[in-house]
Amino acid sequence: MREIHVQEITETVAELCIRANKILPENLEKKIHQCAILEESPVGKAVFDDLIANLQAAREEDFPICQDTGMTVVFIELGQEVHLIGGTLREAVNAGVAKGYTEGYLRCSVVGDPLERVNTKNNTPAILHLELVPGDQIRISVCPKGFGSENMSQLKMMTPAASQEDIINFVTDCIAKAGSNPCPPIVVGVGIGGNFEECALLAKKALCRDAAVRNPKPLYAELEQKMLDRINQLGIGAQGFGGTVTALYVNIEEGATHIAGLPVAVNVGCHVTRHAEKILS
Repeated sequence: MREIHVQEITETVAELCIRANKILPENLEKKIHQCAILEESPVGKAVFDDLIANLQAAREEDFPICQDTGMTVVFIELGQEVHLIGGTLREAVNAGVAKGYTEGYLRCSVVGDPLERVNTKNNTPAILHLELVPGDQIRISVCPKGFGSENMSQLKMMTPAASQEDIINFVTDCIAKAGSNPCPPIVVGVGIGGNFEECALLAKKALCRDAAVRNPKPLYAELEQKMLDRINQLGIGAQGFGGTVTALYVNIEEGATHIAGLPVAVNVGCHVTRHAEKILS
């Protein structure tokens, strides 16, 4: 049994909050550069140039990439051979978010109650997803999520009679209705299977997957490409000004489901789909 003090988790979460909001994952930034070349619209190319310049300025000036520094989503894979000491996991995570957002001068956007609407002033509480895994390590992933894109997300409880084409149409219609609101070029996370809440979580996990990683199952990898092609035929383009690149990529995560169900969830991310991770070992 390995002991880890929760203060180490707090410091790691704080570090990741700041890093994720200031520097895009390498493969996502690479994808943006690749799509800038593929864009056929002169206006679209100009917008891509602005987005790339913004990424560079954020890195050089040590500023957040986007003013909406998001609601903090934290994924933790906790090794079963780890014994946490010094406090509780949730308190440690929230302390890390508070530290990262206040000391990193990041915008605090969380309200403590959905109807009373009082800002908590330190971006807590975070959304925490915990999974117990074998081993004595802790993998922490911090994924700040802005709500211009989050508000465009959808979930549909389909039946097993739905075809692949029906699923593609649902995903495409979701993006068509979103239009310029999620600040395209977008990243699209799709969850297929599970139940109502699990499907949405699959979509979130898909959204946070590395830009260079395709689904390992050929069936879903092909479906990712079909969805991407269909979305890019919409012509929405970068920031909604029209063009051939509306989405940078589509990721699908699938899960077991009931014989009577086929849930499909779409989680939309802007071109600043941020995430950073670290392993405590």
